[in-house]
Amino acid sequence: MNIFEALRHDHDKQRKLVDALIQTHGDTTERHALMNELKTELEDHAKFEERFFYNPLMCDDLTQEKARHSVAEHHEIDELVEQLEDTKMSSSTWLKTAKKLNELVHHHLSEEEREVFQLAGKALTEDQKETLAKRYNKAMH
Repeated sequence: MNIFEALRHDHDKQRKLVDALIQTHGDTTERHALMNELKTELEDHAKFEERFFYNPLMCDDLTQEKARHSVAEHHEIDELVEQLEDTKMSSSTWLKTAKKLNELVHHHLSEEEREVFQLAGKALTEDQKETLAKRYNKAMH
């Protein structure tokens, strides 16, 4: 397994969670459970993706700009999660913010897979791609 396959596996999980979240209604157990699972997934993924994927890309001129942009989007996602935590789940504002989070997560994952992975494929050696995947998976799971 290479780093792209490892990241894509977790991206698919995030898409499912964020899509399920905006289908929930009100201050329910289901919404709380999905929110907690999504928050943990996003936090862990961002932390380890930055450590094992973006750090090496920051050192390469080809990928530095895209890596910085993606890390900035991680912070935007964190801010939306914080807004959700500070908003009553039963309010219409909560769902609007959750929909913004859904859009941003989908945009971010799509951009990573279409643009960042392409450049990273040129910047990283095959050995690096496999080693980074092992380190990422060990930290995530």
